[in-house]
Amino acid sequence: MAVEDSFNFRRIDDQVTTSGVVGADRLAELAVQGYSAVINLLPDDSEWAVENEAGIIADQGLAYVYIPVTWNDPTDADLAAFTEAMTAVEGKVHVHCAANFRVTAFYAIYAQQNLSWSADQSEELISGVWNPADHDPWQAFIADHTGSER
Repeated sequence: MAVEDSFNFRRIDDQVTTSGVVGADRLAELAVQGYSAVINLLPDDSEWAVENEAGIIADQGLAYVYIPVTWNDPTDADLAAFTEAMTAVEGKVHVHCAANFRVTAFYAIYAQQNLSWSADQSEELISGVWNPADHDPWQAFIADHTGSER
């Protein structure tokens, strides 16, 4: 099972992919697919969390960063941890949460602030997966960090 089959999978470029629910079988195949790191934004108490995800990743020799972003309360500290993780990872990384909503929002903000992405590029990534206007407090969180209303 390939990570590309995960819910709401998106390929950002040759080094970064994102998705929603991944599943243990797909996580267990990341090393053979050339990945070197996983960043997980899904809290362990979520019904979609993978049991022993950290162990599955560690068993493959991959780096693992766990940043549990509470759905109804994304914080500046969460975003700062994400930015730090994205800056620190080397090689191919997969970033996931439950539906790829948290991830696309955080990645779009990160890319605008650190990779010279335009507001249109950020909007395209997010809107290709979801509409933050339908999910308080995400619209305000994104606008606060990108300067654009979604």
